[in-house]
This record gives sequence, structure tokens and C-alpha cells, in this order.
Amino acid sequence: MTNEANGSHQAEVKIPTLNAIAQYIKDLSFENPNAPASLSPRSEQPNIGISVNVNARKLSDTDFEIDLVLNGKSGEAPDIMFSFDLVYSGIFRVQNVPADALQAIVMIECPRLLFPFARQIVADAVRNGGFPPLFIDPIDFAALYRQRVAQVQAQGNETGTA
Repeated sequence: MTNEANGSHQAEVKIPTLNAIAQYIKDLSFENPNAPASLSPRSEQPNIGISVNVNARKLSDTDFEIDLVLNGKSGEAPDIMFSFDLVYSGIFRVQNVPADALQAIVMIECPRLLFPFARQIVADAVRNGGFPPLFIDPIDFAALYRQRVAQVQAQGNETGTA
């Protein structure tokens, strides 16, 4: 017997969903400014610096474009071995998520889904530039989000004081 046959109706449960609609390279740059000298074997490991940023743009009530921005360089001027800039983006559809959780989903879960693809693009670009592939360590997007929220709150407190 179904519930309808018993005369009782259950409320339709709306399950939160997150779907990747598309993902793509928005911008990619790799530079090997001192080649071929930068390709010669070195006795010491190069210093590699990497920065990460996440940007989000609302496209509709349910759709968001997320940009995962990775920048890095190996070495210091004038002896830079290589540098890269990658903006890897995705369109995500987020439905049935409470308003108070939406920003965290967009800024944590979406870039977490993009990261493995961006990591591989960077590794391939560095390898194709003549160096061993650079495999970026996993990123804690939750910590990055908390840090960004704290910065925004601190800026709000600074501008709010007279």
C-alpha cells in the first residue's frame, strides 16, 4: 500500500545538489625566461612559491562561475627558472542549499572539485617547459575560506571605527 492510498501525504524532500556544468581553462601562461640556461642541472632544489585564490561570480539563482587562480614561480629575479599563471574555471549549479551555507559551498566545495584538474594542468605545463612536473600539494579550501572571511571581517571593523 502506498501513502497516497492511506490518505497521508509526505512533504517532498528537496535534497541539496551540487553539479559541475562545465570546466575550462580561462587563462594559462607559462614562462621559461632564462632557457636554455635554466634547464641545466642544479645541485640544490629551487625555491618554488605558489599562491592560490578563489573568485566566484553569480550567473543565476542557481549557477555560479568559480575561478581557481594558481600563480607560481621557481627562483628569484633575475634567475627565475619558470613561472606560471593559471585561471581554471567551472560553472556549478547549486540547488536546495540553505542560504547560510551557500557561500561556503561555493567557495570551498567548488574549488575542491576543480583543483585536481588545475593541478594536472600546472604539472603538464611545467613538464612541457623542460622541468620535472610540479605536483602542487593538496589545498585546504576550508582554511582558505576561513582566512578570507576573517580578512573581510577585519576590514569591516577597521572601516566601522571612527
